[in-house]
Amino acid sequence: MKRMFNKKFLLVITLLIAAVSVFTFSTTRHKIDYNTEVKPLLNKKCITCHGGVKRQAGFSLLFREDALVKNESGKPAIVPGDPENSEMIRRLGLKDPEERMPYKHPPLNKDEISLLRQWIKEGAKWGNHWAYVPVEKVTVPDNGNWLSNIFGKPLWGNNNIDKFIYEKLATEKMEPSPAADKATLLRRVSLDLLGMPAPGTLESKFISGNGMGYEQLVDSLLNDSHFGEKWAAMWMDLARYADTKGYERDDSRSIWRYRDWLIDAFNKDMPYNEFLTEQLAGDLLPDPSDAQYIATAFHRNTMTNDEGGTDNEEFRVAAIIDRVNTTWESIMGTTFSCVQCHSHPYDPFRHDEYYKFMAFFNNTRDEDTYADYPLLREFHKEDSSKFIQLKKWLQQQAPESEKEVTTFLKTGGPAINSIAADSLNNSALTDTKWLVLRNNAVARIKDVDLSNHTKLMYRFISWSNTGKWRIHLDKADGPLLCQINVADAKGGWKIATAQLPPTLGRHDLYFTYTNAALKTAEATGIQFDWFYFTNPFPAKDKTGYDSAFKYFNDLLYAKQVTVTPVMTDNPAWMYRPTHIFERGNWLVKGDEVTPGVPHTLNAMPANAPGNRLGLAMWVTDKRNPLTARAIVNRVWEQFFGQGIAETLEDLGTQGIQPTHQQLLDHLAGKLMNDYNWSLKKLMKEIVMSATYRQSSKLSPQLAEKDPYNKLYARGPRVRLSAEQIRDQALSVSGLLSNKMMGPGVFPYQPEGIWMSPWNGASWQKSSGEDQYRRAVYTYWKRSAPYPSFLTFDGPPREVCNARRIRTNTPLQSLVTLNDSAYTEAAQHFAYKMQEGGKDIKKQIDNGYRRMFYTGITPQKLAVLEKLYYQAMDRFKKDSIKMIQMAGKKEGRQNAETAALVVVAGAMMNLDEFITKN
Repeated sequence: MKRMFNKKFLLVITLLIAAVSVFTFSTTRHKIDYNTEVKPLLNKKCITCHGGVKRQAGFSLLFREDALVKNESGKPAIVPGDPENSEMIRRLGLKDPEERMPYKHPPLNKDEISLLRQWIKEGAKWGNHWAYVPVEKVTVPDNGNWLSNIFGKPLWGNNNIDKFIYEKLATEKMEPSPAADKATLLRRVSLDLLGMPAPGTLESKFISGNGMGYEQLVDSLLNDSHFGEKWAAMWMDLARYADTKGYERDDSRSIWRYRDWLIDAFNKDMPYNEFLTEQLAGDLLPDPSDAQYIATAFHRNTMTNDEGGTDNEEFRVAAIIDRVNTTWESIMGTTFSCVQCHSHPYDPFRHDEYYKFMAFFNNTRDEDTYADYPLLREFHKEDSSKFIQLKKWLQQQAPESEKEVTTFLKTGGPAINSIAADSLNNSALTDTKWLVLRNNAVARIKDVDLSNHTKLMYRFISWSNTGKWRIHLDKADGPLLCQINVADAKGGWKIATAQLPPTLGRHDLYFTYTNAALKTAEATGIQFDWFYFTNPFPAKDKTGYDSAFKYFNDLLYAKQVTVTPVMTDNPAWMYRPTHIFERGNWLVKGDEVTPGVPHTLNAMPANAPGNRLGLAMWVTDKRNPLTARAIVNRVWEQFFGQGIAETLEDLGTQGIQPTHQQLLDHLAGKLMNDYNWSLKKLMKEIVMSATYRQSSKLSPQLAEKDPYNKLYARGPRVRLSAEQIRDQALSVSGLLSNKMMGPGVFPYQPEGIWMSPWNGASWQKSSGEDQYRRAVYTYWKRSAPYPSFLTFDGPPREVCNARRIRTNTPLQSLVTLNDSAYTEAAQHFAYKMQEGGKDIKKQIDNGYRRMFYTGITPQKLAVLEKLYYQAMDRFKKDSIKMIQMAGKKEGRQNAETAALVVVAGAMMNLDEFITKN
């Protein structure tokens, strides 16, 4: 009886467990996730015909509101909760190839159709891609166990980064690698933070362990002045920095002060939100400094077409489009360029949103001018003192005019460029750069606001003093505004003024010009650069007027100025409307739009103005889902050779999924909230992690399970950048100059690289220490970048380059073996090696320690020693080659030195030398 009871009891318990299991399974059944399951399928099989580019049959899957409407058949393709009445599901299962979808493509399989059916049954919920969702606080994994809890520390790791990495390794049944040795870590972290080997003082302290641990080493490197040079080089790719304007003429551009601004900003650890704000809108900040103006050169790195006969408006528009695309790719890590022509095929951005975003940039004063206006004029020495005194006087005596006067002196604006002229008769836009007037000329400047403007300043060249220039209102024979007897400028540019009578309203200004002294119809009487409508210098009745007015004129004609192209906006009366371009064609204007941002991302801050400053506020708003993620991903790539999301340029739905999305969000959140946008704190967190400090040795097991190190079970092993390879060679050879900042320099370059038929420019090799400055200072010509940089994957920088793809070609070894810069570095490296003593083994070991901070292995030493004796035998037989190889340094022209130079060159071509281990 008791046994029967036990059996019944067990049966009841079993049934209860089964019932609970069924209930649990039914209530926790997997729900379809749009982002990870549905969206990839739609992108792969459907979106090419039913998305941003095409909307076949009126059906689009890009946005939920579009997908749920009735299409051309009169039926809704998707009925949420009702797959049986959803036309899409019916068409997916048909057999008739003319009716079945996808049309003229392989059908979806049963599992894919079942997935879509279940998704619709669950309500056809759309979802935001991970990168378009605001960054939220992430729970840090707990990798501990009972043993680690007893001893108070985790099994492995130094900080929270390691917890995320370890969690993924554990799921893959993998273990992290041991820590790298001191010498490897010193070289690795120095190359990563400085872009070159550490100063010798740090080496001796860290390797010996006397008073410097790893954290102290990291702090010293972060505070080194060369830190900014390395990180500026990274940003210069994004900013498409170059010392030339691009296109066919590719003439020189003075923009090196922007590169110096970057170096200074990184060295000062300028908060990243301020770093972006000043580059996007420094000129719109209250009373902007010279540095804040210079920061805006970020978007003046756009190309300018100086070739004659081009349409300046076309290339102005091209520059604006480039600014839109660069802002998205560099700052937000997302492709936006295709939205110029149509709604994004894969991401939730509509066609009109591109032009709303473009409207933020469409009212800048630059207009594809030859002189690159507007230019910031930086005054020096006594001129700087005059400017400070003038500004102070204006603030006291004429505060209402201070901003206008100082802005004009600093930026030359807002002037009207002469290329704005039209209705030309006996006049021309010569070489599409300047307005020229001939005898009996007529030209027009449209829609000028003359209200409260009683003075005209203009920059001109004339070749005669007999010409008469008249300005008429609204017609060539309209009311005469003024007549100017043009002075002879002796063929040089001059600035002159003319008084205007008080005139109300906006008018078209017609210029006429007569000069009987001009003998031919083609002879030019006057050439204009710009026109500035203003008022006489203020406060004439105030104390100090004469001195202030003299300072104004002295500064107007100051010659010792540094100029940099910068951003400034049109005044209200010069406002440009922004229109949608139909199919992306700038000649076919659609509806007018106002500044705005994509509706699927964060809204504009409530107090944000509708200009570039408001845009900067939106970009750096903590609700913006992309900005922090993009820079964290980019910094991570600099340390590990690949981003957490590999496609730095595209965090969108077509980009490669992050390997550790939670870690990316964790660091993005910390950057904004805990680090207050400090990139140095972010970098320190990364390099202090056990993940970063692992050995990079590749075991057979790791090679099989994770050949590309996407799970970070070992330290980074990455080929150095073009700049790092050059800087390292100069550093170990003792040639590297520590000189910072200033115009671009011209190190060794083979003849014939520059082909400049328009201006005859040629590469003029620098002398002295400028020959050996860091690579970041090398003059960068877009149409002919420095060849060794190009060989090692440096971009031309015609457009934003978000990621350098590393290649491996024979040309690279030819550079490091034969380029003059590297052969000279090998000579001087050999001289340094000889400081190790007379014994060749000690010399080679001395050189190896200079390169890698550790002694050479016997196997490598034997190979290099053999090379030395082979080379020495050859040079003893050929004194001419010996002298060439040994260099010009006195007392070094012998076979022993020449042979050591060969060895030095070989050592500088070792894989471990051009690779960060």
